[in-house]
Amino acid sequence: MQDALFDLPATPPEQAVIARFQLGGEDLGEPDQWSLVFEAERSIEATVAAAGVGEVDGNEFGGGEVVIFAYGPDADALYRVMEPGLRALPFRPAHVVLRYGEPDDDVMSKRIVL
Repeated sequence: MQDALFDLPATPPEQAVIARFQLGGEDLGEPDQWSLVFEAERSIEATVAAAGVGEVDGNEFGGGEVVIFAYGPDADALYRVMEPGLRALPFRPAHVVLRYGEPDDDVMSKRIVL
C-alpha cells in the first residue's frame, strides 16, 4: 500500500538562472572586465547564499561573452535575488534565461533582456 497520493520525485528538478553578457575586446574580454565580473559574482553569490535560494555555480568566458550560472529549486526566486547584481554589470547586450527544470529540449524557459 502506498502512503502518498502521488508519486513525486525524491528531489525536485533543479532550475537555473543563466546570465549572458557581451564583452568588448578579444575572445575572452579584457582584464578590467574580468575584475568587474568576479566582483559582481562574489556579491551575487553572497546574496544568494544569505537568501537561501540556491547557489551561484561559476562563470564561463569565451566567444566574446561571459556566462554566469546559478541553480536552485525556484528560478524565479533565484532571479529576484540575483537581478540587482546582474543589472549592475555594464556589459550589453545582455540577457538572462530562467530554466524551469533539468536541461531538456522541451523544458520551459523564459528569456529576460537586461
